[in-house]
Amino acid sequence: MTDLRIVSHPDFRDRLARLRTTELNFQPRQDGPFTRQQGWRLDHYRRRLPSEPPGPPVPGGSWELAKRLSETYEFADPTLVRAFYDPREPLIGRTMLLEVHFWGLRIYAGVRVGGASDGIREHDGRRARVAVWNYQTLEDHFESGQIDYEVWKWLDSGEVEFRVDAFSRPAPIDQPIVRMGFRLFGRRTQIKFARHAGLRMAKLTEAALSGDPRAEPAPLVAADLAVRPQPDKQTLLERSVRRVRGRKPPRE
Repeated sequence: MTDLRIVSHPDFRDRLARLRTTELNFQPRQDGPFTRQQGWRLDHYRRRLPSEPPGPPVPGGSWELAKRLSETYEFADPTLVRAFYDPREPLIGRTMLLEVHFWGLRIYAGVRVGGASDGIREHDGRRARVAVWNYQTLEDHFESGQIDYEVWKWLDSGEVEFRVDAFSRPAPIDQPIVRMGFRLFGRRTQIKFARHAGLRMAKLTEAALSGDPRAEPAPLVAADLAVRPQPDKQTLLERSVRRVRGRKPPRE
């Protein structure tokens, strides 16, 4: 059942414990790709990050920083979604509770990390170092599918990229408000999430390279629970200023 909240919060540790025994709401297949003909939406996004010299990733450089920011889910726009998880769990198999912000509401849904890898890929005759991980939707989620988060470094040029690749389709939704909202704005929100993720990743990587401490992952809520990302104070301030300005009458 879709967990919809307006004021209250769930017991995050209890929800995560229950989600660890929850099955996926779709069947991953090893025998071929998911296609639009099967009703899936396929999305591919790319964002350039600060480059490095050609060759293997530079210690403490753009690729390593982006990989860390990716694996901790720090790149997500906190105005759209946050993730709660136990950082002591291995990345592969980790269960995450997502808090999705939608229509002024909070919708909680579970995902599980299905795979992660870090190695060399060859593409169009070029070699790249690629770190990738994905999460897959659980039975209580309002969508079915998988999102892959990838950090690429092209070894010949030093170019670094962040990629988001996904396949998804709506899952049965029992909450009428969530069902209607997802029909009207779900696709728009999907696109906004992916685009904001790339933009935020680029900004955080640039800030981390410059030594800005605000680019570091947010602190743990408690010893056994992480929340990523924390709301960005500057983002909240800018939104408040825009709201105030928007209520002012136009100048004549």
